[in-house]
Amino acid sequence: MTDVLLRGGLPWEPGATGRSPAPGPGARAPVDILVRDGRIDQVAPVIDAPGATVVDVSGQLVLPGLVEAHCHLDKTLYGGPWVPHSADDTLAGRIGNDLRRRAELGVPSVARIAALLAAMSAAGTTHVRSHTDIDPEVGLRGVEAVREAAAGSPVDVRQVAFPQHGVLVNPGTAELLEEALKSGVEAVGGLDPAGIDRDPVRHLDLIFGLAGRYGTHLDLHLHDGGTLGGWELELIIERTRALGLGGRVAVSHAYALGQLDEAHQDRLAEGLARAGVAIVTAAVYSFPVPPVKKLRAAGVTVACGHDGIRDLWGPYGSGDMLERAMHVAYRSTFRADEDIELALEAATHGGARALGLEGYGLSPGDRADLVVVPCGGPAEAVVVHPARTLVMKDGVVLHN
Repeated sequence: MTDVLLRGGLPWEPGATGRSPAPGPGARAPVDILVRDGRIDQVAPVIDAPGATVVDVSGQLVLPGLVEAHCHLDKTLYGGPWVPHSADDTLAGRIGNDLRRRAELGVPSVARIAALLAAMSAAGTTHVRSHTDIDPEVGLRGVEAVREAAAGSPVDVRQVAFPQHGVLVNPGTAELLEEALKSGVEAVGGLDPAGIDRDPVRHLDLIFGLAGRYGTHLDLHLHDGGTLGGWELELIIERTRALGLGGRVAVSHAYALGQLDEAHQDRLAEGLARAGVAIVTAAVYSFPVPPVKKLRAAGVTVACGHDGIRDLWGPYGSGDMLERAMHVAYRSTFRADEDIELALEAATHGGARALGLEGYGLSPGDRADLVVVPCGGPAEAVVVHPARTLVMKDGVVLHN
């Protein structure tokens, strides 16, 4: 593998001083980054590396690979002809539309999943967590389609066995979730233990039991809002601590966190941090967004993703995680650079922590998953989300 030397870039770390390359207090000096054998070998002001391929990235921001922590690859219509959207605004309506039309439109489609992964890669995404539908009608076809598409992509894809139509209310689903985990799916999912399955205790017993038995991660969709959703978060915190699953549990959406009063938010943020439960937001439409700044201040891991991308649930989504970070910042009403930077952290280091990625970052020894953005600081990268100058995966330049 040929050594690659990135010359004169501005590597970013969350919360680091010097968020702008402009001269002044705290400004960060440009550095060289030497990549060797798929890893970052050196980071220094000037590196002499005879024989290395030199790429001049002077004055540009260097990020670790972007992390899409919540999407639904198996549902996507990306890369095919435009399909007029036909679902209504209710959860039941979107589920029903998906069930009615997925066979008609050939969902899941390996070609469309591959097209979306290619777009994600070009935009700098190097890792994806995809919630894949598991139910008696579709079986494990979605899992197989995502695996086939991922096999031809440089993007690392990890799947969540996701019971989109409920577990307890949809007989046969629990057995299929276990079959998916036996086949190597990396995480088990859940869906509104109260609102959909109507029995939070049994639902959580089942999915936490599977995660413990197979040593997987757990990522649960929680749309239930208000005090009901807050109570369910307390149950999840309690289970995670009791079973010692800290760092392996995430709650996606968690709309309730954006609806509760500040004192209740503070208690839950402290509990989530102590238990090691991550929160994943997509900041979609007008649904409540968890209080990102409060959660991070408490030490909670916050990640983000698109949710659906051009599918039967909604027509939006590009696969660009810098654009998605912009939505998170905008919906959070972030204006100051240091706040906007929290959205970028969610799309990078936060996602890496939620997925349990090892060797992630911009230090010597980390995997050389790098993205170069033609701007001077993290807030600008989020707000402008310009075309990427370079994307590297495991030391291989994929796009430049």
